[in-house]
Amino acid sequence: MHRWTDLADTPPHLRPCVATFGNFDGVHRGHQGILGRLREAGATRGLPTVAVTFEPHPVTLFHPERDLRLISPGVLRDELIAGQGVDGLLVLEFTRELAATSARDWVVSTFVEGLGARVLVVGEDTRGFGAGYTGDVGLLREIGQQHGFEVVVCADMGDGERWSSSAVRTHLAAGEVEDAAAVLGRPHRLVGTVVHGHHRGRELGYPTANLSPDALGLVPADGVYAGWLTRPALPDGAPDHRLPAAISIGTNPTFDDVHARQVEAYVLDRDDLDLYDERVCLDLVARVRPTERFDSVEELLVAMAGDVEACRRILTTTEETR
Repeated sequence: MHRWTDLADTPPHLRPCVATFGNFDGVHRGHQGILGRLREAGATRGLPTVAVTFEPHPVTLFHPERDLRLISPGVLRDELIAGQGVDGLLVLEFTRELAATSARDWVVSTFVEGLGARVLVVGEDTRGFGAGYTGDVGLLREIGQQHGFEVVVCADMGDGERWSSSAVRTHLAAGEVEDAAAVLGRPHRLVGTVVHGHHRGRELGYPTANLSPDALGLVPADGVYAGWLTRPALPDGAPDHRLPAAISIGTNPTFDDVHARQVEAYVLDRDDLDLYDERVCLDLVARVRPTERFDSVEELLVAMAGDVEACRRILTTTEETR
C-alpha cells in the first residue's frame, strides 16, 4: 500500500480510482465492510482503491477536553488499513483551515480534482463533514451527479450491536476484550517497544516484557489478560514469532506502585527471551481477573501461578477453535 500526505503528491497510478474517507479508528468490522465494498468496486471497474483519512482525529483538535483515546492511532491504523488490501492511503493533516472548507469544495478538490474518483464508497451514517458540519450522503450524491462519480452507500452493520468505534471503546474501558474483539473482528492489539521495568517479574520467576509508555493502542481496564505476543521482526511461522502470554495491565498495588500504569507480558514457560528494544505486538484474547492488591508476595505468587494456568487454558482453547 502506498501512503502519502499531500494531495498534490498523488501517484499517477492511483488516479483515477475508487475512494472512501473516514477516521477509521480501530478499523473494526464496520470499517472492514466499507473497505470490502471499496475493493469490490475497484475490481469491477479495474481501478485502484484509495482510502482518505485524517491526522490528528478531528475531536482531538476541536474538543481536547474529551480526552479521546484512539483505539488504533497513527501507524497502527495505517497497518490495519493496509491489511484490508487497499492500494493507497492518503493521510491529510486535519487543521482548522481544512475544517473551515465547505463540504462541497473539499469533496470536489479532493475526490474530483485530486484523485479523479469514479466511485465514492461511504457508510450511511457519513455526515457532519465540512464547514458547519453540513456534509452528508445527500450532498455527496448531488456532487456525484454534477461531476460524474457514483456514490455507493453501505448500510450500518452489526451483530446484536452496531459495529462502531464507540462500542469498542466502551468494551475496552470495561475490560471486555472478547466483546471488543467481536466488533473489531480480531483481538485488540497493543504495539510498543520493550523497555526495562523494575525487574520484579524476573525476581519472582515470571520475567516480563514491559511496553514503553508511548506504545500504540487503547489500553483497556486494569487486569490480567490472556493473549499473544507477536514479534514482527521474525518471519511469520518462524519459531518464537507468536508466543502465548499472560499480560498484566495497570499498577502494582502489592508493591505500592500505584501511580504509573504499565503493560507487561510474561511469555508462558519462557525465561530465555531477550526482547529489550524490540517492537512487539500484544493481542488481548480474554480478561482473567481485575488487578488486585495482595497482602504478601506469597499470596501474589499463588495468584500469578493461577493466572498462568488460566491463560494457558484460554489460549489452548482459542487456538483449537481458530
